[in-house]
Amino acid sequence: MKPIVVVGSYLTAVMMRVDRLPKTGETVVGSRYRRVPGGKGSNQAVAVRRLGGKASIVACVGFDEDGDQALAMWQREGVDASQVKRTPRHTGLGFVIVDCGGANSIAIVPGASWDLGPPDIGRAAGTIALSGTMLIQLEVPPETVAAAKRSAKEHGLTVILNPAPSGGGAIDLSGVDVVTPNEEEFRVLTGGDDFEQGARALLSKGAKAVVVTLGSRGARVMTQGDSYAVPAPSVKAVDTTGCGDVFNAALAVALGEGEPLRQAVRFANYAGALCASKEEAVAAIPGRGEVDGFLRSDLLE
Repeated sequence: MKPIVVVGSYLTAVMMRVDRLPKTGETVVGSRYRRVPGGKGSNQAVAVRRLGGKASIVACVGFDEDGDQALAMWQREGVDASQVKRTPRHTGLGFVIVDCGGANSIAIVPGASWDLGPPDIGRAAGTIALSGTMLIQLEVPPETVAAAKRSAKEHGLTVILNPAPSGGGAIDLSGVDVVTPNEEEFRVLTGGDDFEQGARALLSKGAKAVVVTLGSRGARVMTQGDSYAVPAPSVKAVDTTGCGDVFNAALAVALGEGEPLRQAVRFANYAGALCASKEEAVAAIPGRGEVDGFLRSDLLE
């Protein structure tokens, strides 16, 4: 299996636990507060590594303590961070509020992640050329995403685009093999809830496959020739932060190992469910043995 290169963000996540998420204009009292590693790009790179893949990350962090901690974490996790740039701007921040049922609300300040530009993709060409799959999200500038897709296609990589945060603007899916919105992102991207109609619209924009993640309800998949649902296992959700990142990483690993899309989505559903059963993003990322064991035990029941 070739390495997986992740083009994306690192954010220090400021996490707060509350009984329920606040309504607009409302203040609620939290019970716990922590600063932990985060960012969709970083989470996905770490998840790829824990799930048995080789991972490299193309990202940007600041010359600050948070940037130092990011580099130290990638080294501990075995993620190749040789293509990570540092700038004077502060390392990105994410503010995460999690309620007692595991649901969350997130706001981010990209910080140094917004300094990752097309020239940095050019400098990473050697790393990209040695990879088999590229994972991209939208926590870096649009022109950087476009440059990453072009480089991936030049070197024959499979491209998985996690369109988050969605932002509400038009999305270019040219060069994308699999696009993986969650339910709300799908609604923003397509303007509605109709899966068949919306997924066909995304396919018409260039994607080869659409995979919509639905949390505890699994995922819906559409390609040019097929449409189907893939159920998720039942778990008690504790914290859904990072579950989408784990799903995308697991999907990339399974596809990189040659699994058909349906089986790869099933593997990703199980990995994401395990993440939801634990607190925090990085701390909750499961290992490969845990996911394989969960799959086997579910089959035996």
